[in-house]
Amino acid sequence: MTDEPLLQLKRDLRIDMIAKRAAISDAARAAARDSLIRVWRRERPVPVREATGTAPVIAAFWPMGEEIDIRPLLLALHEDGHPLCLPRTPKRGEPLMFHAWQPGETLEPGPLGTSQPRGAAPVMEPDALIVPLLAVDPAGFRLGYGGGFYDRTLTRLRSRRAVTAIGVCFDDQRVARVPTGPNDARLDFLLTERALLAFA
Repeated sequence: MTDEPLLQLKRDLRIDMIAKRAAISDAARAAARDSLIRVWRRERPVPVREATGTAPVIAAFWPMGEEIDIRPLLLALHEDGHPLCLPRTPKRGEPLMFHAWQPGETLEPGPLGTSQPRGAAPVMEPDALIVPLLAVDPAGFRLGYGGGFYDRTLTRLRSRRAVTAIGVCFDDQRVARVPTGPNDARLDFLLTERALLAFA
């Protein structure tokens, strides 16, 4: 498959999934905020390290638009002792850099409608990433927004050591198949308001 047909398939699926996500009711969105915390704490995809008793560093994102609201989950992770970091959006073609953040700290506007930590905040390398997406399939492949930031970031991090990638979305964003190419990085888990799914 050449690049252009693949890109068109992804563009078409993005249009469909943006519309599908926008149709999710306000009541379902409100219920999902608490459900994410219950599912996470029940399944513990990123447990505390037994040897040291320390909690792994988790990179997340600040939700925007119609994305599932993970802000209560971020507060819960902070309360559970996980150091948190959020990305600053780099120039196109570069991987993400993650900067320390904790609930209550002010974020500043970033590119493409994002909110991000101050540039002076310490850079951190995460043990696990909570990753936004538009669609995800049973193989663990996700459809993002087209910038490739998370694919590049996961490839870079995984070239150095093991990191856990956890996609998060509404259960309605699961699809039978996401069009993929050689540069698309797979997720390890999917967190929805209904369950935590592990990918082989």
